[in-house]
Amino acid sequence: MKVKEIMNKEVHSCRSDTDLAMAAMQMWDGDFGVLPVVANGGTVVGIITDRDICMATATKRCDPGQIHVEDVMTGQVYGCSPETEIHEALKIMQQRRVRRLPVMSANDGKLVGILSLNDVALKAQADVKAALSAQDVESTLKSICAHPEFSLAMPFPTAAPKAVAMAG
Repeated sequence: MKVKEIMNKEVHSCRSDTDLAMAAMQMWDGDFGVLPVVANGGTVVGIITDRDICMATATKRCDPGQIHVEDVMTGQVYGCSPETEIHEALKIMQQRRVRRLPVMSANDGKLVGILSLNDVALKAQADVKAALSAQDVESTLKSICAHPEFSLAMPFPTAAPKAVAMAG
């Protein structure tokens, strides 16, 4: 089974000069949590998630209308082509720990769709030929959600955090 059989072809995107408020409204209106970032000509140059927007707004303590997508987007894009076998796409998701893959044309890198783990799960549920199984989805999700091994460079702070005054 190929990615093109499952991917969402009605994918929304934004440009790197889009502000975070506009990107968040696109996500809200479309009920999705990710936007591929495209350059002139439609080539994918990054990706931004609703979490990226939330964390940037909180950590920069700035109006989201004043922050551009290019300031917080992930520039390292992991994707696939429409002709990629679905199990290969799942491997990419597992290895890169992502729930969504932009689908790009093989010859010019233009955005042609997006593949989400939700799309795969729904297809696996409906697939009577068992090209996809619930086990495929489960193992991918486990890999994505596994906590990475890490060590803390600094101990946790012991003092209580200071209150932050917010302009109102």
